[in-house]
Amino acid sequence: MKARTLAPLIFAFLTVQRLLELRVARANEHWAREHGAVESGQEHYPLFFVLHPAWMLCLLLEGRRSRGRVNWLAFALFVLAQPLRSWVIRTLGRYWNTKILILPGGERVTGGPFRYLRHPNYAVVALEMAAAPLAVGAWRTALAYSVLNAALLLLVRLPAEERALRAYR
Repeated sequence: MKARTLAPLIFAFLTVQRLLELRVARANEHWAREHGAVESGQEHYPLFFVLHPAWMLCLLLEGRRSRGRVNWLAFALFVLAQPLRSWVIRTLGRYWNTKILILPGGERVTGGPFRYLRHPNYAVVALEMAAAPLAVGAWRTALAYSVLNAALLLLVRLPAEERALRAYR
């Protein structure tokens, strides 16, 4: 299979996946706010709505220009990331969100994948940001967006989330 053939399929999958996740996140946000949740990190939240669609679009465009074959190892890593993503979402249940929402009287989740990683969802996203573009020969996209994602997570999101999660101690 040619990489340029797979690129639109990955793009379509990611689009549907992200839209469905936003729907779940909005329902969970509504529930959390009804139960007194307080949001943190609002100022950086729009950056994710630039980063992710831009990454997906670059994956599509660079992947469509690729003349090579599919990198099956990278594609396998991307596919393996999907059940991990579902595991994180299922483990967090109503606490899962794209925003940082802290519920009064809530507790930090430590089961499921959180037994092994403090922030497993971000590890899954980092894996996706590298593996999906590499699967279709979009190495520039993989490199650029892996660096941008790491910078946003390490310098902005994780510190904001850790500050907010102190409320659960």
